[in-house]
Amino acid sequence: MNALQKYDAESIGACHALVGVDEVGRGCLAGPVMAAACSLRADFFRSQQALKLSVEFKDSKKLSASKRTQLLRVVEQLRSDDLLDYAVGMSSVDEIAGLNILGATRMAMQRALDLLVEQASLEAGTRDQMSLDSSYVYVGDQCWRIQVDGRPLKPFPYPHHSLIKGDGRSLSIAIASVVAKTRRDAYMEVLDRQFPAYGFAKNKGYGTKQHRIALKQYGAIYEHRALFLRKVL
Repeated sequence: MNALQKYDAESIGACHALVGVDEVGRGCLAGPVMAAACSLRADFFRSQQALKLSVEFKDSKKLSASKRTQLLRVVEQLRSDDLLDYAVGMSSVDEIAGLNILGATRMAMQRALDLLVEQASLEAGTRDQMSLDSSYVYVGDQCWRIQVDGRPLKPFPYPHHSLIKGDGRSLSIAIASVVAKTRRDAYMEVLDRQFPAYGFAKNKGYGTKQHRIALKQYGAIYEHRALFLRKVL
């Protein structure tokens, strides 16, 4: 096992699954914020094939676009083998404006977890005997341990463990970061075909020099975050 795999193997304990949650797009000038929740089954850590296939995962920001695409195929293979599952949640530009970026990020993460629970066809809820550790949640009869990249989310309906720079420490969070990044990049590439002047396919909505120049020349579109543009326009 590498360091990320070992961390999660120790973190899952006696639970049925370890769930890592991460987001992408918080600092962008345009586009939604997206989050992914990745559930690794306990059997994952007993499978030599799963450990071999997942050894190259790390923080998605440190991977090339082609490598992320390659690793997403690994995720789909492991999903088809019933060793992991994942779900993606999104908060729109309008929701970012209404909730602020922190609130919108929490909403995207909650939506990802809600969908993951729905995919498991189970009902989430806490049990009194788990109150000593707030990172445990029961989903039906299954015990899940949820860990989120970054600081604790408050308020948030799911008990969780927060892990600073978790995408570089936890395999489940690293996989979630790759899923969220590839999904959001695909969204921005579609937007680029509609509005090619802003270079979304390349900058993914971040405030690059070319993006700022295009904003001053053409103005903003509906997918730009008005509050974020105050320092640009």
